[in-house]
Amino acid sequence: MEKKLKVLLGMSGGVDSSVSAALLLEQGYEVIGGFMKNWSGDVNGPECKTADRVGTSFEECGWKQERRDAMRVASKLGIPFATFDFETEYRRDVVEYMFREFEAGRTPNPDVMCNRYMKFDLFLKEADKLGCDFIATGHYARVEDGKILKGVDDNKDQTYFLWAIDKSVLPRVLFPIGDMTKPEVRVKAHELGLEVADKKDSTGICFIGDVDMREFLKARMKEDPGNVVTIEGKVIGTHEGINFYTIGQRHGLNIGGGEPYYVVEKRKATNELVVTSNFNPALFRKELTVSQLNWFRKPELGVPFTGTARIRHRQPVQKCTTVLVQHCTSTVVHGDGRREDGDCVHVTFDEPQRAVTPGQSIVFYDGDEMIGGGIID
Repeated sequence: MEKKLKVLLGMSGGVDSSVSAALLLEQGYEVIGGFMKNWSGDVNGPECKTADRVGTSFEECGWKQERRDAMRVASKLGIPFATFDFETEYRRDVVEYMFREFEAGRTPNPDVMCNRYMKFDLFLKEADKLGCDFIATGHYARVEDGKILKGVDDNKDQTYFLWAIDKSVLPRVLFPIGDMTKPEVRVKAHELGLEVADKKDSTGICFIGDVDMREFLKARMKEDPGNVVTIEGKVIGTHEGINFYTIGQRHGLNIGGGEPYYVVEKRKATNELVVTSNFNPALFRKELTVSQLNWFRKPELGVPFTGTARIRHRQPVQKCTTVLVQHCTSTVVHGDGRREDGDCVHVTFDEPQRAVTPGQSIVFYDGDEMIGGGIID
């Protein structure tokens, strides 16, 4: 009898990973469910280690309920279940990275680093210990012939968050729901009688949840009030510290009445937050530079490449031309804060892009294939 291939599946307690488990079983794999415990307590440390404090002092300790949901699905499907504690690494490689970027005046995307360091590195190492051939997650994406392709569901495609993972792991990655739409996933969950069939999608920071970002940052970053000024130089209010705001932000500016304003610039030298109307050309850019690159299919050095890109999740891909430049002034920043020289890409969009934000990810495509990405300078 031919031995079944073994898969370690990341189970979050949500409907996507739960249906992924069922699909893998239908496809003949031997499946182990794996829950990643990456966060408890608050920004200062894991304060909810003991069961009697879970869910009382800190809302962030909801991981217990998520694990319980995942365990129930695993039990119903008859698959073994394991829990992996990655909290130390998550705080070091994701949370500390996030704070370093905000303190430098940039707006990071922690979900990208969560995938890079947790789901497709540490989790894979646990799979090796268990003798697994593959790892799987409930991402809306596809892997075919060593390439990452967009998920079939345009509204849920998650390739934007996968650009930073190591290319070498792709032959061992499965995305079971990549060929499905979200409604189809929920229908499948109902057919299977899974309790999580109608569970709401998780939102907010990867593994932390939907938090007030400014309050979250204030736990570690001091307020530094200054003036909110229009692009013409008129003072129209005050801010709590420019690092608490992001380019394109409208809400939370505490500017009363009149037309809505949007953040267009953060002037560190004068501690000013610059705002403008939604249609001011200053809020739009056609050209940008990208560093901290990771490629699945690297463009030829110095040769313009015409394709598409997106500068935020769920944004429709935009036509652009990219040119890879060697040894520019950009740097690679590692999870532990180490820096080194690296290449960069100059990007020219066909149409001006609204609220291009330093620190955010840009992801490049050739048709449905995601070929790489980087961090906007």
